[in-house]
Amino acid sequence: MSKLIYVVEDESDILELISLKLKNAGFQPRGFETAAPMLTQIKSEYPDLILLDLMLPDLDGLEVCKILKSDPSTERIPVLMLTARTDLEDKLKGLEYGADDYVTKPFEARELIARIHAVIRRSSWESSKNVLCINPDFLIDFNRYEVIIHGKRADITLTEFKILQLLTKRPGWVYNRAQILDYLWGNDKVVIERTVDVHIRNLREKLGEFATHIKNVRGVGYQFSSNREDDLG
Repeated sequence: MSKLIYVVEDESDILELISLKLKNAGFQPRGFETAAPMLTQIKSEYPDLILLDLMLPDLDGLEVCKILKSDPSTERIPVLMLTARTDLEDKLKGLEYGADDYVTKPFEARELIARIHAVIRRSSWESSKNVLCINPDFLIDFNRYEVIIHGKRADITLTEFKILQLLTKRPGWVYNRAQILDYLWGNDKVVIERTVDVHIRNLREKLGEFATHIKNVRGVGYQFSSNREDDLG
């Protein structure tokens, strides 16, 4: 399947040209002339890379990059900045905000395509190290904070994901409720231990047929197991 590339560029002729070059290179471009619709679209469709112009009419590109990289659900999406700015400080600021690379306008199409390939290769290598495949129908992506069941993203909360993250760190290891609370909130916790049971119950409901990977060890706590047998008590 071709890689999906978001192109955020307010000059329509440049947007059209980039989209054409991307199609010719085997990519699937999706164009946006402003940042707001892209930020809305990304909530339901993850691109493999974002080409982001820094001078946009609605939001500054640096601010858009900061928004993307500060959100756990989008922070791992590679961002390649497109900029007419030659000021080194602007480029450094973009990289500090989390951009993966930048290309200065005007640019050669071949250079842009080569940069895209390089950034995607780096991103794919990093992401592949942090995806737990329980089986082909049950994946946990720790980069994107996602649980994928039968190819679809499960609608779990950040707290539920963090519980799953803790339990899968050491499969078979039993964590008691106090340990889970410490992992979730540390010294800031102001909740009772039974709150963990509520989160576990909700998480299991959302995991559906794979819920039995999370086992209740009676009188002790919870563990994650690679098999799907019944609870241990």
